[in-house]
Amino acid sequence: MRTSGDFERDGYALVEGLVPVEVCRAFLHQLKSDVERGGGSLNQLTRGSNLLKRDAIELYGYHYPPMLGLLWGLTPVVSQLIGRDLLPSYDYFRIYREGDVCRVHSDRYSCEVSMSLTLDYSDGVAWDLEIGSEPAEPGPAVEDSWGAVPYRSVAMRPGDAMLYQGVTRRHGRTTPNPNYWSAHLFLHWVTRDGPYAASAFDGNAASVQPVNFSFR
Repeated sequence: MRTSGDFERDGYALVEGLVPVEVCRAFLHQLKSDVERGGGSLNQLTRGSNLLKRDAIELYGYHYPPMLGLLWGLTPVVSQLIGRDLLPSYDYFRIYREGDVCRVHSDRYSCEVSMSLTLDYSDGVAWDLEIGSEPAEPGPAVEDSWGAVPYRSVAMRPGDAMLYQGVTRRHGRTTPNPNYWSAHLFLHWVTRDGPYAASAFDGNAASVQPVNFSFR
């Protein structure tokens, strides 16, 4: 695992080899098998978004416990990498198809610290994540291009992750996906005592209350 970039200064940092490629592919096989074992198919998981030009396959961690476990398990690793005391908020899985783009945008408050983790490409062609060179005011604006705003394109291989400040750094993928498909995980955290702490566990405060067990 190798990290480049300064998260606090630059707003993002690349973590190469965060997850072994074999684990990424095993995760994809397991997810596909679990969906099909439940009588469904990945195509039934398509959702629309104003960030996309067409529907994409999406699955959220709260609907797939192994993915939620990965978010929780990576929390101390990411905390150590960026030097912040973090709590998880939410994560989701997405498959983009050939020609897809993701419009330039900022994330909601649950995404104070975000990670884009590349799982695999069907054709092995890196599809860059683009991220603004300067912080921006958070807001709902969605754009098809960067215009005159400076940004950086970062290539990622399967297993690589980009950590970035999702609320204050605009980001997207405006160059069309060159692969038949590409699979990604998006994981999000907030600083424990930070301005968005109420968004921990995606605002579900009850999930972190003490649990009482009764045995008979």
